[in-house]
Amino acid sequence: MLKHRIVSGVLILAALLFAANSLPAIGVWVVLVAVSSLAQLEFYAMINLPGIPVFRLLGLFCGAALITATFATIGPDPAAVAQAYKWEHAILLGTLLAVFVRQFPQKHNEQPLPTVACTLLGVMYVPYLFNYFTRLVFAWSEGGDGSPAILTGRLVALYLIVVVKASDMGAYFGGTAFGRHKLFPRISPGKTWEGALAGLLTSVLVSAAFYAAAGRRLGSLQMGLHDAIILGVLLSVIGGTGDIFESLLKRASGTKDSGSVVPGMGGILDVLDSLLFAAPAMWVYIRLVLRP
Repeated sequence: MLKHRIVSGVLILAALLFAANSLPAIGVWVVLVAVSSLAQLEFYAMINLPGIPVFRLLGLFCGAALITATFATIGPDPAAVAQAYKWEHAILLGTLLAVFVRQFPQKHNEQPLPTVACTLLGVMYVPYLFNYFTRLVFAWSEGGDGSPAILTGRLVALYLIVVVKASDMGAYFGGTAFGRHKLFPRISPGKTWEGALAGLLTSVLVSAAFYAAAGRRLGSLQMGLHDAIILGVLLSVIGGTGDIFESLLKRASGTKDSGSVVPGMGGILDVLDSLLFAAPAMWVYIRLVLRP
């Protein structure tokens, strides 16, 4: 298990470095939609296990439309960011209405409310939160795949992933070696306070190291060491919250992993769980504190 986890982690990091440096903008969009859709499928599969039917294809279509709308409209101009928000809200409103209407012809569905609620949760939990990666990558885009602004977005996304996953790994190894006191045994019996602290320290150290290696800035975004430390703490805590939330979902559905796509780690959703919560936190911190 540990060997598979390490090999999978190395391969994922290599794929991220390739995507950050080689893929054109349209290629990044394809990757974002594909990863989000696979994770959303895993979520709906978990929901099906306790016998709750969902509108899988409709949810996938709405999730892909949300990411596509942001990709097509967002940019460095505040007006473009505002335009992206308008389209996102329009897609979400359309999703809400479409799921409601889709339920009307369901003659033999004895769980209409769980069906509607879980279909919508699948959209909000996976593509809506994952769409913050679209914002982080393309909010600084100025056209041209090699422009500094696009490199800034890719560097921000890479920083986020490296710091959050370093926190995950630190928590895993720290909990394995020193874990004594359970964090939330009802939800996730394997997580401990010692592991959470190890993940927090690892996150801060990796954040500071990345900040120094990147020239004390993230592309065109100015940062200070205090920002790196704050983000290290913030991303670890919020990312850990996302991990625990997915554990709650798995426990409710009676499964250990969301899938088996990634050896040693489970499914795509198992890899993304902490990132889904951390990406919005990163976006908010940049917009409110760094103020690009």
